[in-house]
Amino acid sequence: MAPIDRHAADRAADHTTRHAAEPHGTEPHGTEPHGTEPHGAEPHTPEHRADRRTATLALAHALTAAERGLAVIPLSRTKLPALRSPHHDEARHHAVPGAHAVPGDHTAAGDHTAPGAPAAPGHPASPGHPASPGHRGMPRHRDAPHPPSPCRGECGRMGHGVYDASTDPHRIRELFAAAPWASGYGIACGLPPYHLIGIDLDTKSGVYAPAELRELALRHLFTIPETVVVATPSGGRHIWLAGPPDTVVPNSAGRLAPGIDIRGAGGYLVGPGSRTEHGVYSAVPGTAHLPPATCPPALLRLLTPSPRRRPRPAHAGAPADPQQGQGLVQFVLAAHEGQRNTRLFWAACRAYENGFGEALTAPLADAALRVGLTAREAASTIASAARLTGHA
Repeated sequence: MAPIDRHAADRAADHTTRHAAEPHGTEPHGTEPHGTEPHGAEPHTPEHRADRRTATLALAHALTAAERGLAVIPLSRTKLPALRSPHHDEARHHAVPGAHAVPGDHTAAGDHTAPGAPAAPGHPASPGHPASPGHRGMPRHRDAPHPPSPCRGECGRMGHGVYDASTDPHRIRELFAAAPWASGYGIACGLPPYHLIGIDLDTKSGVYAPAELRELALRHLFTIPETVVVATPSGGRHIWLAGPPDTVVPNSAGRLAPGIDIRGAGGYLVGPGSRTEHGVYSAVPGTAHLPPATCPPALLRLLTPSPRRRPRPAHAGAPADPQQGQGLVQFVLAAHEGQRNTRLFWAACRAYENGFGEALTAPLADAALRVGLTAREAASTIASAARLTGHA
């Protein structure tokens, strides 16, 4: 993949700005772009020029990303898709007046999963998400008929979140012309050629996700290869990895470890050069020229959900063996500083896989306290083992 060249994007933005007033590639004839200055406003104020430059820079960066095979969509300053669903009014038509509103599934600004787009085109959709982007929880009575099947771009109109994502320069210009207020762009994950996987490391709310990722790497014996890393305005990091074409990596928040969110099929990453309410996303120096590196197999196994394991059935009426799992407890008690979390996690995983994880939770936690872990650290590690073995 070619380098993420900010200077090239700036030059492209200057070129775009010089030609922005030309009718070619702008709104269709006879329409007025939504989001421009209101009637009577001064058309060339400093604020207007700054917003216009932000928009043209976002388009230039998006076009540069598309040249590398990355499908993009325009984003607003809130990091959500800039275009509202064309089916917004249709959903309201199916609403029952006076009914309670169903809460929308627009996630927090830090969650870069397209609202209503749980899976990328060609991938199976995952449950629990509304029909399409822009549906912010339309009022619907619980006994009212459901709206028609959601459209994922088949209608040909814009406003379908990641289903709008494209590498076609003409289409990208159309998307940005329809959203002149866009200040950034999103890169769709899960699509060829890279089948991009985003590892979103948070550093807010008392969580330091880079340390959690290092702990996972130690436990599961993998290393993060040199790859593109994007710095977020809040101090976090987005690590870009390439996945295999035959594996669907779902989006998740905190499932892998506290503060680590995953952007997979149906999700998107905020592209470097995007400007948001909190600042600018930028490639970490030394990584811009790298292609997305292949996701380590051990990490990929953690990112793909495994079927929930059933605990081994106990004989009816048979009391629990008090010695069951004692070897795992002793394994934790023998841990030295620097290996306590790793041993506890490994022992908890084996306990859950053998059907007595819940019964061994207290003895393992007690052993962890005796070797120097805090109660919170022990509980977090055991809970992580439960999640990753399908028991949470």
